[in-house]
Amino acid sequence: MHSNKTGNQGRRKFLQTGISLGAMLPLMTNPFRLAANPLRDTNISLHPLRILILGGTSFLGPQQIAYALKRGHTVSTFTRGKTKPAVQKDIFDEVEQLIGDRENNLDALRGRTWDVVIDNSGNKLNWVKDAVALLKDNVDIYLYTSSTGVYYPYLGHDITEQTKPVLKVPEGITKVQFYEYDYGVMKANNENQVITGFGKDRTIIVRPTYMVGPGDKTDRFTYWPERLALGGEILVPGKADDPVQYIDVRDVAEWMIRLAENRKAGIYNVAGPASPTGMHAFIYGTHASFNSEAGFVMIPDYEFLTRHNILDAIPWIMPVGDNAGSALINIKHAVTNGLTFTPLATTVKDLHAWWNSNDVPEENRKKLLTGENSLMAREKAIIAEWKTRH
Repeated sequence: MHSNKTGNQGRRKFLQTGISLGAMLPLMTNPFRLAANPLRDTNISLHPLRILILGGTSFLGPQQIAYALKRGHTVSTFTRGKTKPAVQKDIFDEVEQLIGDRENNLDALRGRTWDVVIDNSGNKLNWVKDAVALLKDNVDIYLYTSSTGVYYPYLGHDITEQTKPVLKVPEGITKVQFYEYDYGVMKANNENQVITGFGKDRTIIVRPTYMVGPGDKTDRFTYWPERLALGGEILVPGKADDPVQYIDVRDVAEWMIRLAENRKAGIYNVAGPASPTGMHAFIYGTHASFNSEAGFVMIPDYEFLTRHNILDAIPWIMPVGDNAGSALINIKHAVTNGLTFTPLATTVKDLHAWWNSNDVPEENRKKLLTGENSLMAREKAIIAEWKTRH
């Protein structure tokens, strides 16, 4: 155990008896509130934690904060004060908001103690290195938000936490490969920085796949709920059983808080759904959330799709080459340790409602479906060619 400079005698027990969720702070009224899940919302006992989130105002952070407050924890965030949350806006009045810059100004963190630090914004090696050095004697647990990107290239068929990440970007690769390698290598090296500084018994590493749901500004997964809600003749790339993986951001956020409460050190792959799912099952399941009249044009020909530059349509990624195993992430360890899953219908409906709310600019909605890079803008011509050939 590290030297304790907090003045407390011993670490607080993270699990106590007799304090139920009924005594915790109620979740704030919000149209995009946490998705209900009976497996994770049962009455449990916990001791309030002081949580520091590095980041906290983007996609994952607001959901972590909402869940943490609901369970009686106190939260501080450390940001540059520039990003405005797109969800859970009403909870930030209950959050201590520290301002600084991970590049050159950590003053707001000096001389402070917390039980847990959750690092959502650690996307540079020096940022993580400096945070670890500053906090290792004043914080018990360091929870680092990593990515399944550490496994690129995804060459296995059962990628577990024991699969070794690449720690150096190789030479002689394409621009696309460099982009993938660079991100994964950065995350993997940052993981090692945390483990080296805090030790394995005080480090939690979470490696999520594509996180989706309200607040998702990437527009990737969002394409499918919006396109399927619109209906009509819809191009669906990939073979029926091409594997897809994704996970509701709220499932990741809430489970991370529970990991911290239970002090479950270790490395965890985080993906969903609970059971293996193919691309067609995903499309049918998503479309079932809407009443649109739709016709599907399934295009399983990888060569044809490649020629039309359709290599991915998240959560589908063409399962060939370096991406052959990108949707074959093994999640048994996370599930054994309490990861739960929101039903696809709930995720899709909540995402659709958020995307069509005032929180999303109209220009973003138009760009998603009609922008020059949108699959929908090109699908009519591609479908016509496909039908001519077949």
